[in-house]
Amino acid sequence: APPLPERQRIALASRLPLEPPDPTADPPVPPGRSSHAPRPARSSRPERFTKMTTAHALNASAFAGAKVTPARGARSSAVGRKSVVTRAMAVKTKTLSIPKTFEELKRRGQCAFIPFICAGDGGIDTTEKAVRILDEVGSDVIELGVPYSDPLADGPTIQAAATRALEAGTTLDQVIDLVARVTPDVSAPIVLFTYYNPIYQRGFEPFVKKIAAAGAKGLLVPDIPLEETGELSAVCKANGLDLVLLSTPTTPEERMAKIAEKSNGFIYLVSVTGVTGVRSGVESRVEGLVKSLKSVTDKPVAVGFGISKREQAAEVVQWGADGVIVGSALVKALGEAKTPEDGLAALKELAVELREGSNREGAKPKGSGGGFFARLMGKA
Repeated sequence: APPLPERQRIALASRLPLEPPDPTADPPVPPGRSSHAPRPARSSRPERFTKMTTAHALNASAFAGAKVTPARGARSSAVGRKSVVTRAMAVKTKTLSIPKTFEELKRRGQCAFIPFICAGDGGIDTTEKAVRILDEVGSDVIELGVPYSDPLADGPTIQAAATRALEAGTTLDQVIDLVARVTPDVSAPIVLFTYYNPIYQRGFEPFVKKIAAAGAKGLLVPDIPLEETGELSAVCKANGLDLVLLSTPTTPEERMAKIAEKSNGFIYLVSVTGVTGVRSGVESRVEGLVKSLKSVTDKPVAVGFGISKREQAAEVVQWGADGVIVGSALVKALGEAKTPEDGLAALKELAVELREGSNREGAKPKGSGGGFFARLMGKA
């Protein structure tokens, strides 16, 4: 589309409505024609004008960041006359898939910061605010845990958070609705963390379709063995969802290679033999585990369990990890504060610290990953 005039760019950037020409006003009379000559009938809002303003608004919104709502009656030429311009036009933020997110991070030379929180701890509204805060401070992927009564992979902190959430009446449907509310506004893809039983009870296909429709980009199921992931993995793939698998310190190298082959999005490397929880340091053998995984796959490797401080995150980055996953420390900051407001403030403060610790030295800032326009502007 041609460049917009200055007035239209300013109006779009400030989200002010454009005023179309008055369709009832008489047009200028061409030379040699009587002003009393009959004119063809006109609609109250010409279709040509509607199409032009919609196209121009879409073109400008990409640069101005404006939230654009299509003109009434406008239709998408890409999908035919029967399809009204989709509500995606009004979405402010486009969320990349998990693989695309890691590709962008690799181009920038950056390591991913992946926080985990338990949905419903402190209330669903508090969780929604927490997700938005985590996105604002620069999280690259967000793990959202579904509270479960028997979280066998989790330590006391996350178990307590899940118990509080369940006692407050948090349900799986509420968590999925939460995902649907936040995904239009956040840039970090959301990975839903849940145990196998809720998925089994609903059925693979209905469950996966519902969370994919809500906007989730990934699924992590800690208690499903590699040998039983085939059907679920196929359903996830058919619905554009990445099934993330875990590897542990006791996983033999041959099995590690199979897990890496079947995992999508990234591989979750558990750093300890045991459950989640805050620890004083990260075990040095993690460096060797990262190298072992990277020797059998080119997929991203993210390290989790036991990371709670900036220094620990920085150490994992130095060992070559592609992502740093932090759960218990953030869950504790949010859930064990005196009030939800205090919890959100503590969560933000710690998340900023951990984001800084997860930064790789020399990484380019967000938005300067490369490409033609970045090179043209000298940002690549």
